[in-house]
Amino acid sequence: MNVRLIARLDIKGPNLIKGIHLEGLRVVGDPQQFARKYYEGGIDELIYMDTVASLYGRNNLSEIVKYTAENVFIPLTVGGGIRSVEDVTHMLRMGADKVAINTAAVHRPELIGEVSQKFGSQCMVLSIEAKRIGTDRWEVYTDNGREKTGLDVVEWAVRGQKLGAGEILLTSVDQEGTRKGYDNRLVRAVSEAVSIPVIASGGLGEPAHLSEVIGAGKADAVAVADALHYDRLSIDELRQAIQESALAVKHG
Repeated sequence: MNVRLIARLDIKGPNLIKGIHLEGLRVVGDPQQFARKYYEGGIDELIYMDTVASLYGRNNLSEIVKYTAENVFIPLTVGGGIRSVEDVTHMLRMGADKVAINTAAVHRPELIGEVSQKFGSQCMVLSIEAKRIGTDRWEVYTDNGREKTGLDVVEWAVRGQKLGAGEILLTSVDQEGTRKGYDNRLVRAVSEAVSIPVIASGGLGEPAHLSEVIGAGKADAVAVADALHYDRLSIDELRQAIQESALAVKHG
């Protein structure tokens, strides 16, 4: 069982930023420097999310992605404001390996199939922003956790897989930036409903949270943001927690 460790970098304009519940964003620094640092530190993958792209209807990450792809040699996923096959083509040309699509997929689910048919399902990551609306019930949100959709998260994940998504980036808006741990029940509900990999995002505060989301949540990959950005935890510490929990799952 090989759980991937992914650094998530939320971008606004030229800056790496971080918020709480996807709001109240603070500037952290130059995303390219952080990406390089994480790559050299041994991270498995990177995710760039343009946090304001869906507000303006465009993705501004071209230059950042191009630079990163020239200097960093691990899989790179790019999301935010990607609305068409043309947008995907452009991002892949810039050097992205995968694209994460949320808002546009909700508005026009056929886009998931169009992207996976043209570029392969491994390239099409369905990004889901989830908010808890009841016991073991979550609603899909778009536009950085601002807009309700009325869609059930688990049903949407299943539909996304059927349409051709090869992976799900699952962000808990409730937990995001709180450092209180992942929403393990959410991650488990989605992981058990689909057979494609699920990346858990939102809430890492300490290494034990990784063990919980891998063991109880059945996550295939974990996305980490502010724990790395603010040097609260090292990649080595996170990797150790992943290895220990993988062993526990194996022998448990």
